Amino acid sequence: MRLAGDRSQGTRRAPPQVICVRQIRAQSREIAMNRRNILWSAVSALGAALGASRAQAATEAPPSNRLKVVYHLSDAEKVNFVLGNIQNHIDGVGGPEHVTIALVIHGPALKAFHSAQANPDVSKRVGEFSKDGVELAACGNTMKAQNVTLTDLLPGFVSAEKGGVVRLAELQSQGYLYLRP
Repeated sequence: MRLAGDRSQGTRRAPPQVICVRQIRAQSREIAMNRRNILWSAVSALGAALGASRAQAATEAPPSNRLKVVYHLSDAEKVNFVLGNIQNHIDGVGGPEHVTIALVIHGPALKAFHSAQANPDVSKRVGEFSKDGVELAACGNTMKAQNVTLTDLLPGFVSAEKGGVVRLAELQSQGYLYLRP
């Protein structure tokens, strides 16, 4: 049987280690540096993950997030200018699949879209816009005043039966941005 403190069996205790103040400070600095390195690594990884998710979200924008714009046209002398703006808008965003556009026409400008009076450039653009999904709305009040029906207008038009300004307000309430070039 062995008694506590009995050293007769030849086992020796290791002498206590003496640690100087310099070693303690060095170890403290090393621990602090390791913590900082871990923290910076975590922050960097988080930043990279956020950046990647934002880049992915930007390239995979759902159709519901497409920009919606309504153009207002009432001045006959601005017909070609507005049609050019719409084409530039479509081209500028990379095609019709990236934007939803509506064109609301009332007043004297509607005469430029009568089938019998339309110039070939206007007819061509209206046909292209119709294929691209641009809503072409003719003011119902103006149609009555000019004594025309949808069949008298270029193909692709719908009637804004309550009026052009009412249609403009409806579209704006649906989130469309209003442009009047």
